[in-house]
Amino acid sequence: MSDFIKAHFTRRHFLKSSLAATALGGLVANAAPAKRTATDWVTLGNSGVQVTRLAFGTGTASGKVQRDLGQEEFTRLVRYAHERGIRFFETAESYKGMPEMLGIALKGLPRDSYKLMTKYSVHGDDDPTLKIDAFRKQTGSEYFDILLLHCMRSPKWPEDTKRLQDGFAEAKGKKVILAHGASVHGLPALRTFPGNQWLDIAMIRMNHNGTKMDTPEMRDVEALGDVNEVVKHTKKVHAQGAGVISMKLVGEGRFTKPEDRDEAMKFAMNLGAVDAVTIGFKNTGEIDEAIERMNRVMNV
Repeated sequence: MSDFIKAHFTRRHFLKSSLAATALGGLVANAAPAKRTATDWVTLGNSGVQVTRLAFGTGTASGKVQRDLGQEEFTRLVRYAHERGIRFFETAESYKGMPEMLGIALKGLPRDSYKLMTKYSVHGDDDPTLKIDAFRKQTGSEYFDILLLHCMRSPKWPEDTKRLQDGFAEAKGKKVILAHGASVHGLPALRTFPGNQWLDIAMIRMNHNGTKMDTPEMRDVEALGDVNEVVKHTKKVHAQGAGVISMKLVGEGRFTKPEDRDEAMKFAMNLGAVDAVTIGFKNTGEIDEAIERMNRVMNV
């Protein structure tokens, strides 16, 4: 083959390859983004902990709703959620009896098939090591994926809980917990979340109209929360690398109209600052509804 023919062939091959690559690039660029689902595994900020986008909460009315189901029915509900793909379960010390009930419900399921979060109530001079060990016994789990300080209200919580934060950090070093953080009730505490580098995870109340959300009070009141301020702080916390889990998405059960539940879910999950959300369930129909709604509103 002459040098002229070789050069012509090489140039023609290059042009065809370039055109093909350009066309393929256009197809990729124009392809529809992958649909998000309730049961996707998502990473919580920079924590490295992955959870399903939808979590099964056990604290409706401080756990009374789930507790009143009885162990057999509650276990059936937890197993149904697990089968449907919800693999993130959360409880708290203050949900009387629920850590034990959840531990029984999860018993026998492979520990690597689900993620577990609990919340630590702050009481005086408790030894965090002893309490965390007690939590592990209650739930029958060797470790927690996430442990949160529960219900921070005071703007002084970072200083007041320093000893507990150190205890959580020590437990994390031993892999007794994999990530730590805090849940918040009230703007005075929430205003201190941005910039707090101890927070791997922040649990923040979130919905579209402020029902059961944060107010300037350091106690829960019936007034609507300040949605704009909550969103502002949430975005800052998320931008700094903390994972964000939202709660009160259905206004602690007050959103009974489908359109309100749609709006709340759409609002939270399209903020770009909420990684996962927890909802309390009392029957399988509510689980199906939440999964269907989440799958739909995130992709409109």
